[in-house]
Amino acid sequence: MTRLTRFAVAPLHSMTRRLADVASARVAPDLVVTGARVLSTYSERIHPSREVWITGGRVAAVKPAGAAKKVWGGVPLYDAAGGLIAPGLVDPHIHIESSMVTACAYAEAALLNGTTTIFCDSHEIGNVMDVAGVEAMLEDAREAPLSIFLTVPSTVPATSAELETAGGDLTPDKIAGLFDRWPEAVALGEKMDFVPVTMGDERSHAILAAALKRGRPVSGHVYGREFVAAYAASGVTDTHEAIDRDIADDLLDAGVWVFLRGGPPTTPWHSLPQAIRTITELGASHKRTAVCTDDRDADDLLLFGLDWVVREAVKAGMSPEQAWSMGSLHGATRFGMEGDIGGLGGGRRADLVLMDDQLKPQCTWYGGELVVEHGKITPRLDQALSQRYQYPKAAYATVKLPEEVKLTPELPAKACTVNAIKTALPGITLIHEKVAIEPAKDWPSLFERYGLCFVTVVERHGKSAGNVAYGLLKDFGLKRGAVASSVGHDSHNIIVAGTNEGDMQAAISAIKAEQGGVCVVADGKVRAMVPLPIAGLLSDKRVTEVAEAVKVLKKEWAEAGCTIPYMGFNLIPLSVIPEIRITDKGLVLVPQMELAPLFE
Repeated sequence: MTRLTRFAVAPLHSMTRRLADVASARVAPDLVVTGARVLSTYSERIHPSREVWITGGRVAAVKPAGAAKKVWGGVPLYDAAGGLIAPGLVDPHIHIESSMVTACAYAEAALLNGTTTIFCDSHEIGNVMDVAGVEAMLEDAREAPLSIFLTVPSTVPATSAELETAGGDLTPDKIAGLFDRWPEAVALGEKMDFVPVTMGDERSHAILAAALKRGRPVSGHVYGREFVAAYAASGVTDTHEAIDRDIADDLLDAGVWVFLRGGPPTTPWHSLPQAIRTITELGASHKRTAVCTDDRDADDLLLFGLDWVVREAVKAGMSPEQAWSMGSLHGATRFGMEGDIGGLGGGRRADLVLMDDQLKPQCTWYGGELVVEHGKITPRLDQALSQRYQYPKAAYATVKLPEEVKLTPELPAKACTVNAIKTALPGITLIHEKVAIEPAKDWPSLFERYGLCFVTVVERHGKSAGNVAYGLLKDFGLKRGAVASSVGHDSHNIIVAGTNEGDMQAAISAIKAEQGGVCVVADGKVRAMVPLPIAGLLSDKRVTEVAEAVKVLKKEWAEAGCTIPYMGFNLIPLSVIPEIRITDKGLVLVPQMELAPLFE
């Protein structure tokens, strides 16, 4: 039996005569999905009583319901029973690593949610393993029962060696090599260092040039309306970071596609309701907007897929036809693939979704193969998911910590000022708060008086003499124990927050033993952990198994008192987002791109 991958469907140029024969009723189709209402993403209308003729994994034609039976009689039929058929969803911006599973495992959740194509930016594994990590994920993607394309990581490391230690360094030459070796590398990934880009930084623009001279589009990541003009002038033509109506409006008028990011409202990723107001309030066209997920853990991936984001767009004022087009055709169009995906026109891949009137997927066909039926994966997909790609041994040995490391600073003996990191929901931006403290007899009494706890970053790539940086979190709410993660964006050093040295040490030891993970510790014992042995980022389990572990982690995380979710915690070292961060080099004042002392 043919492997269920993107390559199971032959390219269109080799199938045109066959498709024309079927569309003209000279040859019978392989399968007819009949008795459906069809959502056309091209005209944004719903047509009653139609059927889709499929051959060789592609759509031959959309015809009136019953047409095939009149011609051939015995053709294989699937009765859609009046349901709504639409093209599979296309996610134009995601990070597979955020799901904590491999590309092969990610496919299960995506297909359950009606998503058949994704464009991933693998800058997380690139930050850990350099080009070797990106190429391992590309090999993984080739074996997945999902269409996966790469937007090549553009900002590895996120800042510079002066401000953080990363495992990878993707130079302009390395990025050019990825474009030249991998056809799946269709665009440059989000250019996160938007300030250096707008200031004309030489390395940043050399990376942009590597994509632009090859005719590849450039994806972006920008905050602040004052940066939009220079960013667009530098060749950036999409972004998922439009956090409000006005910057979304500026971006559209500057020629930048806006990917409206939808995320669970309890996380920092739900910017769609504000950004979509450029359409619903200011009258902008939706023709250059798409919807995306960006980051999802395994649990949220199953609950809040791209289909959920489409429904959020409907709630925000779009028609179902417009919203589904923003979730399928528009993402395909942005990357020049509308001739293959994103619609049900003749010759397109037979990536179909059968859904109810609330736009909830019930069945999914991937390349003409039924992979989800009545909300459950089929035996065909189950078999494909059991043949996951095996990452190289080096990917399982990326947490390289010193034998001994002190995780807490010395208690100040005199009154001083703390450069504290204040956390607040939703958790993306962090506030730089100067806290004047008086001497205390011990850390617990000081923490109680000022609402503080420890936060420490430990370099884990074996590239330094064991860099350790100390900070203090304000209003993080941790009541006991420690929490830690090897997913410390974007350099992915170990970040640990805690109330005491012992529990912080226990958390670090647990992560070292598993070669990566996220954990909650209390009284020296691990209360919950999601092991992530591949690059300290990914599990090698099925997505449903990882989702169960994540549920337990979230419960223990909340019971520990943490006021921002663990995915927000993982952003605390991300040194390109205001106002203050902590890396293995110390506290980073982001607007100034300078290091600051903990105590003044």
